[in-house]
Amino acid sequence: MAGITLAQAETQLAAYLAAETAVLSGQAYELAGRSLKRADLQFIQSGIDTWNNRVKSLAATAAGASRSRTVIVRG
Repeated sequence: MAGITLAQAETQLAAYLAAETAVLSGQAYELAGRSLKRADLQFIQSGIDTWNNRVKSLAATAAGASRSRTVIVRG
């Protein structure tokens, strides 16, 4: 994920969500030069999963949630 910002990931996720809505409405949709139709719904949903995971990961990193910590208990 090097080089991808949270804003870019959110933009991509929004595009895939819009594509899914259009396909579910029975329309064709064009994304990144590819014409997507109802038959491509699985491709779109896979993209949604991919970008949703990237958004979550980047958001967690930005919030500091991805920092690992080591706890040593001495007794």
